[in-house]
Amino acid sequence: MSELVKNRSEILFLYDVKDANPNGDPVDENKPRIDEETGVNIVTDVRLKRNIRDYFISLIEKGDDRLKGQDIFVKERRDEEGFLFDAKTRAKKDFLKEKEGRFHEMRNFIRDEICNKCIDVRLFGGVIPLDLKVGKKTKKGNVEEPDEKEKSGSITLTGPVQFKFGRSLHKVDGPVFIKGTGAFADKYDDKNKKLQFTFREEYILPYSLISFYGIVNENAAKETGLKPEDIDLLAEGLWNGTKNLISRTKV
Repeated sequence: MSELVKNRSEILFLYDVKDANPNGDPVDENKPRIDEETGVNIVTDVRLKRNIRDYFISLIEKGDDRLKGQDIFVKERRDEEGFLFDAKTRAKKDFLKEKEGRFHEMRNFIRDEICNKCIDVRLFGGVIPLDLKVGKKTKKGNVEEPDEKEKSGSITLTGPVQFKFGRSLHKVDGPVFIKGTGAFADKYDDKNKKLQFTFREEYILPYSLISFYGIVNENAAKETGLKPEDIDLLAEGLWNGTKNLISRTKV
């Protein structure tokens, strides 16, 4: 069994983009995030973690031995009818084998299973809400009847790896507004006998050199079971996950 991370370390990660939108703000027309006072471009830690998780998912799908038996907790997961799992459902459906018992016993079982099997939780932690049925089946005569109650709670895990928001090392120009024609026709113009296409609108930055600062906390590593090989994969995911972005606005 591998030892846990024992030493504190710091992370400095830089990357640049050209004619791209490194992290759009969904409540502001998906414009690049810019500090109004300094003119510096901002990229959230959530965006960076998404890059890393997507890279891990690609390794798992390829059957990489380093992630054999591993999963990513924060990812899209659907039931047989196509409905998305929320965190409660995912925790209960995928990580709870013992369906009976006291609430704290089931909660601890789920926590241990998630930490053992999900590298993203070992790295970044998380808050996982729970709705569990507690109690056991009781026998009345020859019939077993459930004696269960619904109980709510949560699992809170402090992530050993924490990143601050990324910031460009300079004041950025823009954002530049670009308008173009969409790929698909919106409707047919009977009068002019031709297809009418939708318009595509987006905002980009001419250039941004972005710096992220992060820290690996050896004390929090004990809580999630973070191992040195997890940190090696994190470093790989930082570089390859960002480099391999396939979105046109991120490259």
